[in-house]
Amino acid sequence: MSRLLLVLSMVGISSTALAAGAPVCRNDVAVLDTEFQAAVKRNDVAAVDRLLPSDYILVSATGDVQTKADLVKEARQKKYVYTHQEDSRQTVRMWGNTAVLTALLWAQGTTEGKHFDVKVWFSDTYVCTAQGWRYVFGQVGTHVPAS
Repeated sequence: MSRLLLVLSMVGISSTALAAGAPVCRNDVAVLDTEFQAAVKRNDVAAVDRLLPSDYILVSATGDVQTKADLVKEARQKKYVYTHQEDSRQTVRMWGNTAVLTALLWAQGTTEGKHFDVKVWFSDTYVCTAQGWRYVFGQVGTHVPAS
C-alpha cells in the first residue's frame, strides 16, 4: 500500500509541475553538446548561433570571458582550424532543471598559423527552458599538451 501511495504522490507532483507550466526537456544534453562541439570544429556559424542563447558565457582557466558574439565571430573568421577534435569521458549530472556535462577534449589544428595539440577538461552547464535544454555557461580548464 505504501508503494502505491508513493507512486500516486509522485504522479501528483509531476502533474502539478506540468500544470504549473514547468518545462519538460526531451532533448538530450549529451547529444546537444556533441552537436555543439562538431559545429565548433566545422566553424559552422549558423549552428553556433542557433545552439547558444544570447546571454551565453564561456570562462577560460585564466578567467577570460567570451560571449556568444565572440564565438560566432571566431567561427566566421575561422580563427581555429581543427584537424582533430573529439571529447571523451563525457559525464552528465542532473539537478532539477540544470545539467552539467563534463568531458575531456582533445583538439589539434592551427590558430593564426601556429599548430596546437591540447587536451583540456571542460564543463558545460545546461538549463531546461520552454525551448528545451539550452547551453548557457561553459568553463574550460588549463590546457595540457596532448601526449
